[in-house]
Amino acid sequence: MKTLLLTFFSISLFALNTGQGAEEKPAARPNVLFIAIDDLRDWVGYLGNKQVKTPNLDKLAARGVHFTRSFCASPCCNPSRAALLTGLRPGTSGVYGNGDDWRKIVPEGTVTLPLHFKNNGYYVAGAGKIYHGGLNRLSDWDDYLSERGRGNEDDPDSKGQGKKKSKDKDGHDGVGGIRFGALDCEDKDMADYQSASYIIKKLSQPQEKPFFFACGMHKPHMAWSVPKKYYEMYPLDKIELPKVPENDLDDIPPAGIAMARPDRDHAAILKSGRWKDAVQAYLATITFCDAMIGRLIEGFDKSAYKDNTIICLWSDHGWHLGEKQHWRKFALWEEATRAPYMWIVPGVTKPGGVCTRTVDYMQIYPTLCDLAGLPRPKHVEGESIRKLLEKPDATWDKPAITTWLYNNNAIRNEDWRYIRYANGDEELYHNSVDPLEWTNLAAKPEYAKEKEELAKWLPKANKEVPGKKAKDPDKKARKAQKRAAAP
Repeated sequence: MKTLLLTFFSISLFALNTGQGAEEKPAARPNVLFIAIDDLRDWVGYLGNKQVKTPNLDKLAARGVHFTRSFCASPCCNPSRAALLTGLRPGTSGVYGNGDDWRKIVPEGTVTLPLHFKNNGYYVAGAGKIYHGGLNRLSDWDDYLSERGRGNEDDPDSKGQGKKKSKDKDGHDGVGGIRFGALDCEDKDMADYQSASYIIKKLSQPQEKPFFFACGMHKPHMAWSVPKKYYEMYPLDKIELPKVPENDLDDIPPAGIAMARPDRDHAAILKSGRWKDAVQAYLATITFCDAMIGRLIEGFDKSAYKDNTIICLWSDHGWHLGEKQHWRKFALWEEATRAPYMWIVPGVTKPGGVCTRTVDYMQIYPTLCDLAGLPRPKHVEGESIRKLLEKPDATWDKPAITTWLYNNNAIRNEDWRYIRYANGDEELYHNSVDPLEWTNLAAKPEYAKEKEELAKWLPKANKEVPGKKAKDPDKKARKAQKRAAAP
């Protein structure tokens, strides 16, 4: 009996010392700081742009892993954000444009990224533009900063807030639909400043749960109207314009020309002689955004959560400033689809990481689930890129896939971009030797194999939208060419 008692005592003591048989305290889940930027293309210092000033983004990128070939799911605010946040590609959901209310289109019961974290015990709060303007769903959040004063999605900083814009010599703001102009105001008067302040305040408060904080920066979305001190950082005589060959559309098929619309914004910019003014305005607005990111990260670094918080920063798509004689996003070329993307993950990423693999934003949802130890919902497309965060040069053979409107898709790997439009038109670019995509190789038979390999990745799901008739790109392109040729 004494021997049995001694044995029981020894086993109990061993279990107590090793943790076996005792209730273990689960490891704390990481927090998430989710930073979304609107319309920021690859014009940032850490990606090699020489004229832009982005010191805060450059420093943040150096703290973790940044991607040099990162692409959106769609070159348009609403479908890009809906895809990223629902986990469903545009062709799967049918959310193709800014006018598509994703809340009514995605299958019932689809759990979004913020709601998934909320359902799994996170305190979820946000501010600014995360979903497309007017299409937020407050039930996804525990708290969200009111977007009061934002009467117009295109220009929230100039609506209802009493700001006075500086006018150009003709009394107009910008050129046609490309709107810009310096503001007579301070940073604190801007909506993005308020969004950053909201998240900074949350970071300064004790949090009882792990948190998911989302901060959406609206700038550099148009209008490019920011305090004039940012304009003064970019003297007009120092502005460098994008390189745009006059014949760049000669080898583009009708569907591509229909997207470029050379007779619209680009024709107006050339006629006005204010191309440099527009580029200056975009650069100024980027630097304003960078300053707001700097404020946010300064507040984060002062918080108690610096060492246990994942930072994921992305921009919803790129932007054309005349390349392919096109302005805005709404196209499937490099300028509209490539955007900044970075991760800082304690215990996973190392400072100075650079990943040259080709990724798209459908990896964000599953990667955050992986890093936070949450189950990945079955509907989520894409897969975790954790291995690229741990080892940026790890093997990764999946291309980036971008969709614009119904069944128009671009497939981008490390060397090539293949575009196939809904009407069958094609473009093929050898990006490793033609980074500005000046030479369309799709019609050359010697590149048939490259097209065939890339075409294997075209989305199988291309949901048709009832009531929306497909447009004839050939007819649209012919009209555009005719207008462009008119004296």
